[in-house]
Amino acid sequence: MTLWTSLEPASATVDPGASARVRLRLRNTGDVVDEYRFEPVGPVAPWTTVEPQTLRLYPGTTGTVDLTFAPPRTSDATAGPNPYAVRITPTEHPEAVTVPEGNLTITPFTEIRAELVPPTVKGRFRGRPKLAIDNLGNTRLTASVSGSDNGDQLSYDIHPSNVQIEPGRAAFLKATLKPRKIIWFGPKEQRPYALTVQRAGVNPQPVDGTYVQRGFLPRWLATLFGTLLALAVTFALIWFNYKPQVKSLAQEQVQEAGVSSIAPSPTASAPLAAPAPTQSAVAQQPENDAPASPDTGSGGGGQGQSSPKPKKKTAKPVVPATNVLLRNTTTKKCADVPGYGNGTSDGPVREYTCDGTTADNQLWDLEVRYPKDGPGSAALFQIRNAKDQLCMDLPAYGSAKLSSPITEYKCDGTKGDNQLWWIDKQPSGAYWIRNFASDNLCLDVAGFSVGGNDTNLTLYYCSDEDDQEWQIVHPSSDDQ
Repeated sequence: MTLWTSLEPASATVDPGASARVRLRLRNTGDVVDEYRFEPVGPVAPWTTVEPQTLRLYPGTTGTVDLTFAPPRTSDATAGPNPYAVRITPTEHPEAVTVPEGNLTITPFTEIRAELVPPTVKGRFRGRPKLAIDNLGNTRLTASVSGSDNGDQLSYDIHPSNVQIEPGRAAFLKATLKPRKIIWFGPKEQRPYALTVQRAGVNPQPVDGTYVQRGFLPRWLATLFGTLLALAVTFALIWFNYKPQVKSLAQEQVQEAGVSSIAPSPTASAPLAAPAPTQSAVAQQPENDAPASPDTGSGGGGQGQSSPKPKKKTAKPVVPATNVLLRNTTTKKCADVPGYGNGTSDGPVREYTCDGTTADNQLWDLEVRYPKDGPGSAALFQIRNAKDQLCMDLPAYGSAKLSSPITEYKCDGTKGDNQLWWIDKQPSGAYWIRNFASDNLCLDVAGFSVGGNDTNLTLYYCSDEDDQEWQIVHPSSDDQ
């Protein structure tokens, strides 16, 4: 070992959105002039700046390097202690790498965003809005939700009424609003209400909405009933005032018939005409009267040959596939590499507005490595970028933890790494893209259904209410 190092201080604290500085001191204990290169490693490396990035030292001399930590005020900056390290590589002896380690504590902060979906609901007996709560802080959120309105005109059934939300995630609460009084006739009425998110030690956060209550019977139906009633009354009055006087003469005719002594005429009555055939009789004619079908032979009972049934087309497998877009069905964005050219090793994979041309870098090849080794004999494949030939990758080897970022790296394609994926078709026709090595977690867009351009892709629990369903789109065809 030809290098002595010291971190001053070894442990530091920083607030999200602010910065902290640590000084690295080092001494060349060798006997030759050497130049050292510095590279931050660890989970806080993306927020670490090293100045200067190289340092040249004569034997026995000491130099200093400043490490600046600037974690963002987002859920990505995990609260609590976070280890960090700096890889020091000497130019003269590159195999003699030194990695001093320290500890950076990120302070917690809480921030939420709540929204009613939709903000206005309509109904005669109930309304069913949803309350979306996003945890924008870097610690777990525990909250309860209750409803209120002026005049206590509505009752509230909220499920669940208490939630715990991990950093960077969101929860949907289902609410049922019921009016305490029913409007039988008349115009609709607006009833403003609020669902309030309550947290310990923080002022309640109300989210305003409107419930539009409609009448049980629409106005046009009441008008129709009134018109029909008026017409019925008018007809009854006319009938009773102007009905004709009808007098029966049936009694007098019976009496005249009783005193008549004339014998009946001996003339024979004319024979009755034969009744016309009824429709039912015509319908009961034997079917043999119908003309014979031209296909019926004279051999008695021979049947014509039926045409052969068409063969069913075999469904084309989804993988392997080349030059395809991975399009998220919720955000309507495609998997993307920053810029328009080649990505870099350990560089992020994000989402951006879809561009299916070769001018961008959103085309991917789904290359099958193990045809039947996945769950349910699913094919295991790697996702290679068609432009830079790097594959979608996760940190280190083997199973990656929840919310791990998706990056690019040199393709491995073996089960010893974590670059193998398999697809799980959903009822919507889209797919979950699941990582084989990481407990079958799903390819995900950071946040809860709110991702935009340049939002990082991550790994998270599979859910049909999040943004984890993808379409595999061939830009040259209409098939998705």
